[in-house]
Amino acid sequence: CIGAVVGLVAITPASGFVTIPVSIFIGIIAGATSNFFAHLRSKSRIDDTLDVFPCHGIGGMVGMIMTGIFASKAVNSAAVDGLAYGGTHLFLIHMLALVLVSAFAFCGSFALLKLTDLIIPLRVSAEEELLGLDMSQHEEQLFTAEQSARAAHAATTSQHGEQLLAGA
Repeated sequence: CIGAVVGLVAITPASGFVTIPVSIFIGIIAGATSNFFAHLRSKSRIDDTLDVFPCHGIGGMVGMIMTGIFASKAVNSAAVDGLAYGGTHLFLIHMLALVLVSAFAFCGSFALLKLTDLIIPLRVSAEEELLGLDMSQHEEQLFTAEQSARAAHAATTSQHGEQLLAGA
């Protein structure tokens, strides 16, 4: 499912400027690149449970670079040829824009996160995390310990969760 989203994220900037086979190629490259970064992220201390950056950030960057490479006047007469068709200007503009937009997004996000952290802490304490966010933040427990154990067991023993549904 994430691969499809990444492919769509990557092809969106290029959709009016590349051929259909190139769009498929862009989706495949973006999916593989995003997957690689998601695996790197999982080995780091970065907390991005939903893989938003590998999906949207990396997918968008790949799409932007690939548009600079594969844009074609044959697809859109108002376009400029990309690097693959002899044009260097579009590719260089896309690379410059990628650097500037990435710096802007990073600095803006960092500033907003710091401001938010001054008002509402972004992280819970280790004790609250061990207790569980349902209990520490909302003072309620969604599942009993037995239900949680049953769900964990079912998730590891059944691909489709039949045991989980049968025991609920």
